[in-house]
Amino acid sequence: MTATAQLLTPTTAFEEYFGGIVAGEIVACEKIKAISAKLMDARFNPGKYHYDPAIAQRHVDFIQNFCCVPRGRLGAPLKLELFQEAITMAIFGFVDDDGNRQYQEVMIVMGRKNGKTTWAAALELDLLINDGEGAPSIYNVATKHDQAMEMFTRAHTMVRFSPHLRKHVRKRMSDLFCHYNDGTIKALSSQTSSMDGLDVHGGFIDELAAIKNRDIYDLTKQGMSARRQPLLVSISTNGFVRDNIFDSQYEYAASFLKGTLGQGTDRFLPFIYELDDREEWDKEECWPKANPGLGTIKRLDILRDMVNKAKDDPAFKPSVMVKDFNLIENVASAWLTWSDIETREPVPHDKGKTRPATFDLAEMGFDYAIGGIDAADSVDLNAAVILCRRRLYNGELDPRIYVTPMFWLPESVLEVAVASGNRRERDAVPYLLWEKRGLLRSVPGNKVDKQVMVDWFLEMREEHGIYTTKIGYDPYHVDGSIQAQFKAAFGQNSFLPIRQGVKTLSGPMKELKADLKANLIVHNQNPLLMWNMANVEVKCDTNGEIQPQKGIDPRKRIDGLAALLDAYTVLQDNRADYEGLI
Repeated sequence: MTATAQLLTPTTAFEEYFGGIVAGEIVACEKIKAISAKLMDARFNPGKYHYDPAIAQRHVDFIQNFCCVPRGRLGAPLKLELFQEAITMAIFGFVDDDGNRQYQEVMIVMGRKNGKTTWAAALELDLLINDGEGAPSIYNVATKHDQAMEMFTRAHTMVRFSPHLRKHVRKRMSDLFCHYNDGTIKALSSQTSSMDGLDVHGGFIDELAAIKNRDIYDLTKQGMSARRQPLLVSISTNGFVRDNIFDSQYEYAASFLKGTLGQGTDRFLPFIYELDDREEWDKEECWPKANPGLGTIKRLDILRDMVNKAKDDPAFKPSVMVKDFNLIENVASAWLTWSDIETREPVPHDKGKTRPATFDLAEMGFDYAIGGIDAADSVDLNAAVILCRRRLYNGELDPRIYVTPMFWLPESVLEVAVASGNRRERDAVPYLLWEKRGLLRSVPGNKVDKQVMVDWFLEMREEHGIYTTKIGYDPYHVDGSIQAQFKAAFGQNSFLPIRQGVKTLSGPMKELKADLKANLIVHNQNPLLMWNMANVEVKCDTNGEIQPQKGIDPRKRIDGLAALLDAYTVLQDNRADYEGLI
């Protein structure tokens, strides 16, 4: 029997909330609709795990009977909102025949000021006292100690103002201690001297999007292996730090909800509250998609004021888009916003909806291309791109520009990542994963021989029938021998130097950004290229002329954008000749 067929009169918050979403009675984004359908189906069609309403209710009752509000109405009983109660029941209610919990990892993403931290503090007290575990070790984990202490402090406040909790839990020097089961709650951060050897019954990661590398997550996760029914809960809004553990977990959650993952995902439970489309940001009826506590926990009038301010203040808008609506941005000072970078197209037969724009190189029928390379220092990331255009069936020129990039790193760089257990990859990005996906190639030794770029352009000709007529390059890292190889392969007038200054690049940069904003640059959502594009900052002179520059963080590579910009500059300078060929 399907979940839809089971929309009976609600008996608990679980059925009322998740069933209401499946029935379309509660406003929700597509990811929340997907997890609601999965949970309702599992509720009425048990398999290896089944839903036990008594166990689910026990955990809800503990929170609402013994925990209190730690801010504002200090000491008042903590009444869970419908969404909080339903999710709490989902976390704890699914068990095996021995009563052991199904879900061991929960990811909760929603807009700021929706009560995440207070709710999580109550959950960790429940794990400490009410989970039937001997000597449970609960950890509040964050990048910085102050952030880790935020949830810890709220849990401590709940203990102080609850006469029932005070009987069993007391504050010691560095933890909260439950004397009847020897359980503890501690605050840990990446600044802690050592996190190795943790024995984790409950791990709570606050603001996952602020964590710049995955070490702190991995160590917490690995510390759960000795426990009978451990639980790792990460709570967060979106953030401005890209290609971090948050992005990795978000992508994993999205794939899980689409049903594209393999086995071993029945322990993971994601709740991703977000807008479905960027165009919804100023539509009040859509705001609950990213803010389930809107109108009860989070004030509607304040959110309305922030949206109105963002309409008049472009510098403030990224904060609202990221922190209130969980839409992806990079940093406010960058040259491109994430909405510029992510090319989208309309969804056929679904008015008003958009999706990431993609193309199949093998099916496009391209004959000619314009190329660009960024031949960086030999030990660093190197990049090349081809730009292709085509004519439509009616003979008119397709306005879009189709981008195919390739990247190279020395094998020695990737070997360091393998030797470290893939926990500290260079530049804090997943080069090894990108290599497996064919987006990046390794070069033997500890340097990138620029010959690989010549070979790649030839490969595009031989395997895809795409002839690159002209190739732009920054002459700073290209010596005479490489110039000779490119000219021998593609013609004496094919390899064109692009000087890296405002006089040469300002116009093409402005036009490239305009094309990106108009969704005319299609790059197949290549994550390595998009990361490079997101890292670019802009230098502006007194005349308003611009050129790209790296930020102060040397790990934020821009090589792919540099290659793209070189190719785009050549395309602009030779547009008539190129269009005459296609």
